[in-house]
Amino acid sequence: MAEKAEAIEILELESGEGTADSPVCEINCVHTNLIESVRKKLIPEGQVNHLAELFKALGDPTRIRIMDALAKSEFCVCDLVELLNLSQSATSHQLRVLRNNHLVKYRKAGKMVYYSLDDSHVLALYREGIEHISEGRT
Repeated sequence: MAEKAEAIEILELESGEGTADSPVCEINCVHTNLIESVRKKLIPEGQVNHLAELFKALGDPTRIRIMDALAKSEFCVCDLVELLNLSQSATSHQLRVLRNNHLVKYRKAGKMVYYSLDDSHVLALYREGIEHISEGRT
């Protein structure tokens, strides 16, 4: 049985082949079948925005420090303040951002509020990030 040949469009680039730290194709070669196959599997725009917000929430060093602490144990707000040498208002603000992105959750016990990572997916995301930066690439 004869296979349908993949449609490939090749155009010469007018200028710029990129740089050593940002290589790009030297010709414009569009693999139509691949593009159409993958296009059907791309996440919807709403999920793209939600995921971008999630990574944005993780893009702050103070929030990463909070996530690091909570990856090891549940903490009350007072203990997070002391552990991370932050003000109560700064800690509360950062916890609110993390909570709004479903990265942390809290429980009340009398007058105390205890925070922990929201679920096992958050812990896995945190651990994957740590593993990724620890790979030793140069």
